[in-house]
Amino acid sequence: MVVSARHVFAMLFSTTALCSAPFCSAPAFSQTGTSPAIEADTPGLEEIIVTARRREERAQDVGIAITAFTGDALIEKGVATINALENITPNLEIENQFGSAQPSFSLRGIGFRDYATLNAPSVGIYVDDVAYPVPVTTQGVLFDVARAEVLRGPQGTLYGRNTTGGAIKLISNRPTQAFAAGLTVEAGRFGRVAAQGYVSGPITDGVRARLAATATQGGDWQINRETGQTLGDANRFAARALVEIDLGRNSLLLVNVHGNRDQSDGLGLQLFEDSAFGGALAHAGRRETSFGISEEFATVTGLTTDEAPFRDNTGIGGSATLTVDLGTVDLIYVGSYEHFERTEFNDFDANSLGAADVFFQSNIDVSTHEVRLRSTAADRLVWTAGLYGSVEYLEELYQSDFVASFGPGFAVSTPYNSDVRTIGIFGQAEYQLNDQVRLIGGLRYEDENRELNDLGTFASGFGPFNFANGSLDGTLETRRQSLNALTGRAALEITPTDNLLVYASYNRGVKSGGFTAYNTLNPRAVDPFEEERLNAIEVGVKATLNSRVRFNLTSFYYDYQDQQVQSAIFDEATGAIVGRIVNAPESTIYGAEGEFVWQITDQLTISQTLGYKEGTFQRFTDLDIAGTGTAGSAVFVDRAGQALGFPALTYQGALDHALPVAGGLVVRSGINYAYRSSLELPLLGPDFRVDGYWLVNAQLAVGPQDGPWEVAVWGRNITNSDYDETRNFFTPGASVAAPGQVATYGVRLRLAL
Repeated sequence: MVVSARHVFAMLFSTTALCSAPFCSAPAFSQTGTSPAIEADTPGLEEIIVTARRREERAQDVGIAITAFTGDALIEKGVATINALENITPNLEIENQFGSAQPSFSLRGIGFRDYATLNAPSVGIYVDDVAYPVPVTTQGVLFDVARAEVLRGPQGTLYGRNTTGGAIKLISNRPTQAFAAGLTVEAGRFGRVAAQGYVSGPITDGVRARLAATATQGGDWQINRETGQTLGDANRFAARALVEIDLGRNSLLLVNVHGNRDQSDGLGLQLFEDSAFGGALAHAGRRETSFGISEEFATVTGLTTDEAPFRDNTGIGGSATLTVDLGTVDLIYVGSYEHFERTEFNDFDANSLGAADVFFQSNIDVSTHEVRLRSTAADRLVWTAGLYGSVEYLEELYQSDFVASFGPGFAVSTPYNSDVRTIGIFGQAEYQLNDQVRLIGGLRYEDENRELNDLGTFASGFGPFNFANGSLDGTLETRRQSLNALTGRAALEITPTDNLLVYASYNRGVKSGGFTAYNTLNPRAVDPFEEERLNAIEVGVKATLNSRVRFNLTSFYYDYQDQQVQSAIFDEATGAIVGRIVNAPESTIYGAEGEFVWQITDQLTISQTLGYKEGTFQRFTDLDIAGTGTAGSAVFVDRAGQALGFPALTYQGALDHALPVAGGLVVRSGINYAYRSSLELPLLGPDFRVDGYWLVNAQLAVGPQDGPWEVAVWGRNITNSDYDETRNFFTPGASVAAPGQVATYGVRLRLAL
């Protein structure tokens, strides 16, 4: 079905849809910390307090497209990882590359598909104001949070990193003034058990601490179609210690020490077409997969020939946040260090043969420093200014098994290391022209230097040294890519009444360039790709119709320049097709989001969200890979007018009911659902179309109102929707899909002191 823009806008205005904090009607189970999360309107809806502009404000008062959730709401909706935010946020997609632990975050169609570890994301991830610039390090960070905020559109004038797509902020629960403790335990289908708990309170005068931890075990829902071996067990643990210290009347120090380890099974991919290797059947069963490697690859890596996908990833880090009240200005310093080790095996061919298997071994170090000044005086002028610096170092060994695809000797190793140094200067000012009109302006200058060092490709059957960093004679070279960019924001906010905000903004964002760090025997593969730039126009309305109804509508138009896409080039000197990330000169994206929440009665609340977007290449002369292979010379295709490749529609909704019963108990029932339309990948072809799908979750819980316990039964994907997250191929002849999980169900117990 073809859906026009006119039809979508009509749907936005006519649907009973959505709120700036969808699903925010989930009960506040306990007082979890001193970080503001919700503010109650009496009577009616709760209002989430956000810090999107580096100060506490109601989400409805901020002229940015924000979707925010309390930590309790995330638990109620079964959101246990940052990736699951895509099911409750409009126009957000999070895709694990080939089912690996490397996520690709996309907001409003602005994303970056890359299974390598070294390049910057399009969407910034922040945990307690600390940027996580390496996507693979974000997979163990969501637990014991006060709230999550998703900011759509370019961000940079208020944040350390500069991003084209937007930002996802996680804010941890802070230490409490009085003793508090809590525990949440879940048990579900396939033997999955998960627990999350915290202990918080004062240590001595002026010192408070909070220790939180989470663990997940079991859940082996996949089956090897050839051996019957199960796959899918989780084995994850994460912990965080926060210490808050009063340094006199005007200063506060927050120390954050955390770590996580993930020794889970990987995701088994599924064939959606018959394989060229061994005659394996496509879609042999919803839960079925296969895996295995060649003897040659086993010798090179130390793995076994029947190795199942797995990961053994460990992260440890810490940060210190110092806030000093200087009277009319706050001085804030945030310093952090993160170390992450990635050991991960993935079978990218869904076969027992070594057609396309990959093994990552990575060491990542990131240190950041940020200094901000923030005005605090009750004045018409409000401003923030800051300086940000970071150093990223990555050392990686990336190994591939192509023995079944290309013959003996193609057990390939690709080592490299990269170094990134970034300095950013940013600031934003807001001036209240009168009681109804606010003017906003911001600028950012960023200087970034990236280096790729010692990249080589070593095939076991072709001598000890084949290629390194652009030199076939064995000379190791350093590849460099730099960014010097001035970006900014200009916005107008009008509040005709206290309950209505109308805003318009222009943002210019930039994402740094980088390198295609895949195995290759061609020097041109590691030529850098350039930065991409985005000019974004956004117009929105936020309306609180009364204490029970809120409605938000946003529309946007993006002028996208030098978009980074996975494609290929043709090397005339060698006659080779070289896979590489390239820049598409010009693209456009436009769309809208609607959000609505209605507390129909004191017991019944409905919330809905709808996101719509369309994007096309405007100028892009791309290599026709199939035509070039046939002709033996470069053949090009004009992709102007072709779709960029993302779902046009995302839709989420929830219906929550609370019924008081005898004994002071409350029975809470809820259903939430999400729809994602089909995903077309024009650069891969029609065979790789991902069909649209629905996900439906439900819950029934009982416990005292704001009391110390609650028991719930829940179901996720209760309709057992058969869906794929993505489709791709790593080698011709093995077209694979990353399958979504089948229906699960279980029970949950929550306790609080």
